[in-house]
Amino acid sequence: NQREATRCDSSVDGTIYKYHARTLNGSSTVNFSDYTGKSVLFVNVCYYQAWRHLTEMKPFGLTVLGFPCNQFGKQEPGQKHEILPGLMHVRPGNGFVPNFLLFEKGDVNGKDEQEVFTFLKNSCPPVGDSFGSPTGRLFWEPMKTSDIKWNFEKFLVGPDGKPVMRWHPSVNISEIRADIHKYLLQLYTQEAFN
Repeated sequence: NQREATRCDSSVDGTIYKYHARTLNGSSTVNFSDYTGKSVLFVNVCYYQAWRHLTEMKPFGLTVLGFPCNQFGKQEPGQKHEILPGLMHVRPGNGFVPNFLLFEKGDVNGKDEQEVFTFLKNSCPPVGDSFGSPTGRLFWEPMKTSDIKWNFEKFLVGPDGKPVMRWHPSVNISEIRADIHKYLLQLYTQEAFN
């Protein structure tokens, strides 16, 4: 029985606010403390997969942050200056520009993983039990059960900077949207009655 979504443990020490990342073009560093009070979706993205569904999340008052990564099937080989033009002209093409922030390409698993992903994975139980057949598809060492399984694994972080939920890459976007919608509704209902 593959767990496709897991609830995160809010008792894990820390928040996303002590971490930061450089934007895709390297021009600035974003402190995640800038997102205090907002719900944020962290996604390890890849240019070969459809991005459009992530842009559908914005009306929910959700901030989507994309982290290009080349550890899964080497699907993100581009240099930082090639990633946006690839999106605009190749996949999905037609001048597509994501309406969410993209960060510098980096590792989400292994010895050089970005610290914010270490924190997210420590806070949320793994989704899925297996890596399938990793030979020639997965590029990091050492492998851990808590590791991200493939591109488009998602982590929802609440307005207190604590991870709330984690989804396996295979989960349909409509299910994720429904989960997030339910979560935000509960959040705003609680705020209204406090």
